[in-house]
Amino acid sequence: MTDAEVAECLARGREGDEKAVLELFHYMYPHVAKLVHANLPAKESAEDLIQKVCIKVMSHLNQFSGKVPFLHWVSRIAVNTCLNQIRHEKRRPEIRLADLSEDEANVIEQLATTPGELDASQKMAASELVEKLLEGLKPADRLLMKLMYLDGHNVQEIAKLTGWSATLIKVRAFRARAHLRKHYTLLMKENA
Repeated sequence: MTDAEVAECLARGREGDEKAVLELFHYMYPHVAKLVHANLPAKESAEDLIQKVCIKVMSHLNQFSGKVPFLHWVSRIAVNTCLNQIRHEKRRPEIRLADLSEDEANVIEQLATTPGELDASQKMAASELVEKLLEGLKPADRLLMKLMYLDGHNVQEIAKLTGWSATLIKVRAFRARAHLRKHYTLLMKENA
């Protein structure tokens, strides 16, 4: 959909044209789904959260000013909705070796003793371990780490998605990495 087509659909949608709203929905849905799956809170269903985002977007179409591209505006709503949902979920601030599955504990041991490549089952357990370590972060820091390191976004892209300044992103990333390092070190000491 071109910018002109989006603008036309927005104008018609604001006037109550259901077909235009449906076109906008189909246009933004893949983008919203991708963002929600990338930033999904642990206890929330992806489809439920995608629906929440879409409802927010459609119910606030009159607030879209057109100063930024439509999908950028939708991205900010999606990211903020994910952050809000994460904040509602209570997290335990620390992770202990006893909290890990046998495979995850084996990954810790493997990482500590072997410099080589992990096999497929260990990679899966490592991925689950990363998720558990990320759960110990504040919601905004967890989102930042996922965007930066798992999704590969740079500081400027994250700033566009979140509305945060580059300085704030760098400071949060520094603090989040320190927090992750601390928890990983504690797990390694428990394993020793």
